[in-house]
Amino acid sequence: MNLTDVKTSANAHRSRKRIGRGIGSGKGKTSGRGHKGSKSRAGYSRKMTYEGGQMPLFRRLPKRGFSNARWAVPVTVINVEDLNRFPKDSDVGPNELRGEGLVKGQLVRLKVLGRGELKTALTVRAHAFSASAARKIVEAGGKAEVIEA
Repeated sequence: MNLTDVKTSANAHRSRKRIGRGIGSGKGKTSGRGHKGSKSRAGYSRKMTYEGGQMPLFRRLPKRGFSNARWAVPVTVINVEDLNRFPKDSDVGPNELRGEGLVKGQLVRLKVLGRGELKTALTVRAHAFSASAARKIVEAGGKAEVIEA
């Protein structure tokens, strides 16, 4: 037996449905879309939340809670371990962090968090510090200075 003798079994590859190719094809004229109605039109797509006329879930459930998103001040966070890339006794603020690529986009408030260890003494300027971050900066011989927004 050779590789050339191998034949694909019957119906192994279903031929694609060629719609709109005349009434003799069985899928001509309306192309399987029926007559009229929104589902027959081009560009139709059903809403993901549509439940067939049943009252949708998001309307069956009561409104609850409050979202502070409209008034929330965006805070950019950075960890103590990220500050190790700066040289000893350097002054680190929002502009220096942006220069190093640690802060991207619009900076409204900067907060330093305490993940990791700080190996060099730095003067760090930020709008806020977590208690552990301030402690680690001081323990490393540096200063944690709060800047006003």
